[in-house]
Amino acid sequence: MLAVATGFTITTAHVLILLAVGVAAGIFNGVAGGGTLLTFPTLLALGIPALDANITSSVGVLPSNFGGVAGFRREIGELRRHVVDLILPTVVGVTAGSLLLITTPSSSFRMIVPWLVLLATIAFAVQPLVTRRMAHVSHDHPTRRIFLLVGSMLVSLYAGYFGAGQGVMLLAVFGLALNMSLAHLHGLRSAVSILNNAIAASIFVLFGHHVVWVAAGLLAISTLVGGYLGATAARTLPAPVLRAIVVAVGATTWIVLLARG
Repeated sequence: MLAVATGFTITTAHVLILLAVGVAAGIFNGVAGGGTLLTFPTLLALGIPALDANITSSVGVLPSNFGGVAGFRREIGELRRHVVDLILPTVVGVTAGSLLLITTPSSSFRMIVPWLVLLATIAFAVQPLVTRRMAHVSHDHPTRRIFLLVGSMLVSLYAGYFGAGQGVMLLAVFGLALNMSLAHLHGLRSAVSILNNAIAASIFVLFGHHVVWVAAGLLAISTLVGGYLGATAARTLPAPVLRAIVVAVGATTWIVLLARG
C-alpha cells in the first residue's frame, strides 16, 4: 500500500484497475472520445475526492491523445493548414472554459451539458445527409470557414469546462464544416483534443488544484497505449461501423451525464 493523498491509499488492486481502465479509456478516446466517462468514475470509486478525481482524470487521459495523433499522423500531416487555422480559436476557447470552471459556480452550465452532447451526437449522425445537401457549397466557402472556427472555439470552451464528449462534438463540427474522409476528421479531432487537454491540465495544475500523481501516472501510461490502439481501429474500421460507434459513444455520454444531473 502507498498513501498518495489524504484519505486515499493506492493498493496493487488499484494499480491493476487503473491500468485496465486506462487502456479502455484510451481506446475510446482514439476512436471517438469519451474516455473520461471511464476514468473519472473509477477514480471516484477508488476513494479520490470529486475535484481531485476530475483534475487527475484530465491529466491522466492527456497521453491518449498522443496515441491518437501517432495513429493519425498521415492524415494530420495532410491537414496541416487546418490544424494551424484552429490553434487560435482552440486556445481562446479552452482557456476561457478552464478559467470559468475554477472561478464560477458550475450548476447552471452543467444543466445544459447533456443536451449539448446529445445535439452533437445527432449532428454527427446526420452529417452524411447534410454533407450531400451542401455538396454545391464550395469547400472554401466563407460560411464553412466561419462555422469551423466558431464551432471549434465553442467546443474548446466546453472542453475546458467539462470535457466529456468533446470528441463527438468536434467530429460533428468538422463533419459539417469540412468535406473529407472520416479518417481525416478523426485526425483533426485528435490534434485539437490534445491541445484542449494539454492547456486545461496545465491551467488546473498552475492554479494549485491537487493531482493524485500516482494515479495520473498509471492512467497516462495505459491511456497512451489505448489511444494508439483506438486510432488504429478508427483508421481500419469501415466508415458505417465507425460512425455507429461514435454515435453510440455520444448517446452513452448523454445518458450518463443526464443520470448524474
